[in-house]
Amino acid sequence: MRDLPRQLTADELAELFEGRTRLVELLAQREDPLGSAEEVLGELTEQEQRQALDAHPAIGARALSKRTTAEQRAGSHPAVLTELTYLNQVYEETFGFRFVVFVDGRPKPEILEILQQRLERTRKEELETGLRELVAIARDRWQNG
Repeated sequence: MRDLPRQLTADELAELFEGRTRLVELLAQREDPLGSAEEVLGELTEQEQRQALDAHPAIGARALSKRTTAEQRAGSHPAVLTELTYLNQVYEETFGFRFVVFVDGRPKPEILEILQQRLERTRKEELETGLRELVAIARDRWQNG
């Protein structure tokens, strides 16, 4: 397990956050990017926040990075995958951004239940939750990378 870094390059951060977004560009300028991520998120416009969430792959997607595949540990019942795909679409249509949740090995039926619960929340709650989850994923990836 690694300590939180003092500085990371934009490329390193792009790998942790699954894309080169405004969030990544701003974090790369910080001495303690993962430690100040919440502060930086607060400086972003909502469009830039959505861009950061949308860079992350959808839960249950077919084409995933090696890291995401390992975290999601593919291999679930086809009906669960179909339901995840459907509810991901409903989520994106409802809120206007991608569903992001810290998975790291949790079974897909559990993720499906979380997704169903989060569909009942407000857009503001979901934007805040999704961004917190995004940062938690990046921190975990760095520490266990």
